[in-house]
Formats: sequence, C-alpha cells, structure tokens
Amino acid sequence: MIRTMLYRPGTREIVAGHEEQLTSWQQHSDAILWTDFADNAPEIERRILVETFGLHPLAIQDAQRSRHQPKIEVFTDHVFLLLKGLGPDRPEFEFETIQIAMFIGDRFLVTRHSGASPSIDRLWRALESDSSLFAGGPDALALRLSRIMADRFLERLLTLEPRLEDIEQEIIASPQDELLAELMGYKTNLRKFRRVLLYNVQVFVELMNSQPPQVRKERIHEIKDVFEHQERASGLATLYYEVAADLIDGHISIASHRLNNIMKVLTIITAIFVPLSFLAGIYGMNFEYMPELTSRSAYFVLLGVMSAIAATLLLVFRRWRWL
Repeated sequence: MIRTMLYRPGTREIVAGHEEQLTSWQQHSDAILWTDFADNAPEIERRILVETFGLHPLAIQDAQRSRHQPKIEVFTDHVFLLLKGLGPDRPEFEFETIQIAMFIGDRFLVTRHSGASPSIDRLWRALESDSSLFAGGPDALALRLSRIMADRFLERLLTLEPRLEDIEQEIIASPQDELLAELMGYKTNLRKFRRVLLYNVQVFVELMNSQPPQVRKERIHEIKDVFEHQERASGLATLYYEVAADLIDGHISIASHRLNNIMKVLTIITAIFVPLSFLAGIYGMNFEYMPELTSRSAYFVLLGVMSAIAATLLLVFRRWRWL
C-alpha cells in the first residue's frame, strides 16, 4: 500500500491520495509530500524511492530489512532515521515491535513500516483534521511522529503499574505458581522494552549532538522533547523490570518461608514420635523374660511415660519458640 498526503502552503490545502500524487508534487516546487509505504513489493518500493526521491540504495536496503538496529544516517539531500515502534495494541501486556523508517528531505517525508503502525495512523488522522500541522515541514512531521511513538511506549508501560501492585498483594496473601509465571512473562517483555528504548534514546542523543541540515536548528526543542519522553519510557521500563524481579524474589522467599514452616512442624512431630516409637519397638519385641510383661500396671505405666515424654518435648519446643 502506498498512500500520500500533499500539502500546498499557498492554499494550506491537504490532498490525500496514492501514487498518482507523486507527479503533482514534482510539478509544484512549493509542495510538501508525505508518502507512506507498507506491505509493498520491495522492487516497487525501491524503484519509487530511488527514481522519485533520490534516496540512497543502502538506506533503502536497511529500511526494508525485517530486523535492524535503530540508527540515524545523514546524506547530502536527506536524512535517514530508523526507529523501533509498537505494533497494534493487545489486551495483555504483550507487544510487537515494528521498524519505522523515515526519510526526511527539504520537501518530503517518506515513511516505511514493516507492519501495521498505530502511531503513523494517529498522525495521519491528526493531519486530516488539522492542516496547520503540515506547515512546520517534513522535519516537524518526523519529530511529531517520533513523539507519538514515544507516547505509545509510555502508555503501554503505565498500564502495567496497577497490575504489579495487585500482584504484590496477591503474593502476600497466596503465592500461587500462576503469579510467578505471569511475572516471568512481564520480566521478559520489559527486558525487550528496555533494549528497544535504549536504542531509540541513542538515536536521539546523536540527533541532538549532531543536528543534520534537513532538521532545522529551531527543532532542537522538539528533539529534546522526544528524547526526554524516550528516556522516561526507558527509565520506567527499567524500574518495572526491577519491580518484577523483586516480586519474583519475594514470591520465591514467601514460598520458601512457608515450606520451611511446614518442614519445621513435620520435624517437631518426628522428634516427638521418635522416642515413643523407640519405646513401642522395645516392648513390641515380645521376649519371654521381659520383666515388665508380667506386671499388671506395666501397660499403663508405659503409656504414662510416653505421654510425659511427648508433653515435655512440646513444652521444650514452645519454650524455644518453635511452636
């Protein structure tokens, strides 16, 4: 799919269309074009990107890869920005990352994404309702898209905080194996979140330190804004990762503590019955010349001794605070 949005500064009019608007953009030197590529044949994309926009073939190759580390690369007449974004929202804290490539020129913004991108769709709808957003130029659109991407990471992360608080209470009440499995899943996803966000943060650090000519100097505040939101999302991912790790350790500690209590009770029961079993074993051997066997009260005396031993051990254990 190729969709385009053409902006004429003179009339402040936005016309949304498809590939046919590329010719109109070339004919009007003041027009600004946003072209969005998704789910196209690589050969068709490569032809349009090279012939119409004059993009570097190696940058196009990186944009079309299914997986590539986020990067920024400056060319003579355009800058290539490759970021990781979030795919469509899911009910649980699961996520899919997609590659979003941006080529920023003086009169064009080209985006290419490897899957459905709610961030790009959100910006597209915003431009349809407010044409003034286009007046800032392609660099402003690219930074606005980057800000939307950062906001979606933050929104996704903030949905996890209440669940982590609930899990903490549930662990204290009853540390079930299902909670441990859920926490392990969160920890894995947060590790991926953190890695992706660190890559994006590094790109904007480089963009702040070495601003290319296609991104105007007055955009430094927007760049810092996106950087701060990316960094905040990265910090939250790290924080929640540590919280999930602490909850996992807490779950294991509580489960171990309860197991120790059970083992202590079983040990006490065993300690009480060992001497009783010893006496029962002695008088269960039925030797003919055991003197106690001929006594009428021997049975009751033995039961009394056994009861006294059990009671004494219970008192000793209570005194030692084992019970």
